[in-house]
Amino acid sequence: MTSTLDIAGPAGDPGWHDKQTLHEAAGRAAAMRNDVRERRTAKGLAQVELARELAVSRQTINSIETGRYTPSLPLAMAIARFFGSSVEEIFHADHD
Repeated sequence: MTSTLDIAGPAGDPGWHDKQTLHEAAGRAAAMRNDVRERRTAKGLAQVELARELAVSRQTINSIETGRYTPSLPLAMAIARFFGSSVEEIFHADHD
């Protein structure tokens, strides 16, 4: 059984529900660099210590730092608050 995603796409984009368009959008969303490792090490923290402060696992911190995982908005905001910065100062979208 095939389901259709019921999400709101960009205004006027008739191909938003097309699988290729969704796949390309997901790929763009995944292209995100961040400064979490640099900021963590500058504070002298181990991954496990930052994880404890943010109530996540050490593996989550590792995945964020290596770019394998882009955090949810609430987690990105918590990371930014912890480092006294804005989300935009820590997370950078890669633009081709």
